[in-house]
Amino acid sequence: MSGQSLLVPGEITPVRSVPGNIRRPEYVGKPAPTPYTGPEVQDADTVERMRVAGRIAAQAMEEAAKHIAPGVTTDELDRVAHDFMVDHGAYPSTLGYRGFPKSLCTSLNEVICHGIPDSTVLRDGDIVNLDVTAYLNGVHGDNNATYLCGDVDEESRLLVERTRESLNRAIKAVRPGRQINVIGRVIESYAKRFGYGVVRDFTGHGINTSFHSGLIIPHYDSPHATTVMQPGMTFTIEPMLTLGTHEYDMWEDGWTVVTKDRKRTAQFEHTLVVTETGAEILTLP
Repeated sequence: MSGQSLLVPGEITPVRSVPGNIRRPEYVGKPAPTPYTGPEVQDADTVERMRVAGRIAAQAMEEAAKHIAPGVTTDELDRVAHDFMVDHGAYPSTLGYRGFPKSLCTSLNEVICHGIPDSTVLRDGDIVNLDVTAYLNGVHGDNNATYLCGDVDEESRLLVERTRESLNRAIKAVRPGRQINVIGRVIESYAKRFGYGVVRDFTGHGINTSFHSGLIIPHYDSPHATTVMQPGMTFTIEPMLTLGTHEYDMWEDGWTVVTKDRKRTAQFEHTLVVTETGAEILTLP
């Protein structure tokens, strides 16, 4: 694995502005969102609006990813994604969610998730996860992917490739009538082939008009995930695989989650809707 030094917090720039005509999620300016009490199965209109929001989120992530290169700051990636979403009339869902100060998450190397964009400079050999969610027409679309920065070592490259494959396999396992835990069973069994850890305490989630509806999608085979999938259910799958332990520490910022052994980790995510025969990905560019 890469012998690069571990990450340390950088300087965070001021909160970026969003034009007043762009609709905000209800939680902006509040300490926490209002708990969701609606259905997990969405009607056709809501799903169509989620396709549009999901497309904007996927395109914003793609646009930010084009700028990944040694010497670029994670704050610059935030600027690119923020400007793209705002230019397309969408609100960056993470901005102001429980006080999160930026418009996407940038999680490098040993950061499992929720890294805050700041003055950190990308280095040759880093792996970089971008997690982008767009809020448009009253609904959210959420996706993430891990990218290679420059010349990345083979062990890290394979981790990224296999984490992407674990998501693909999990999506193929989605069927109406099956329990949610089939998703985690597929991911965990695949990850075990390579001796990877599977993060347990951060999961996929229900998503719709709410950023996090309360539905939990574990990425390991949880005996408690017995909810039966139904056509019209919308949720994310977002496996986080590690080169070592699944255990973690959290930085003092209250957001940045790092592997306890500081080994590298990768993640991929899509927002899905369950169909009559399987799943449709709603976060396609």
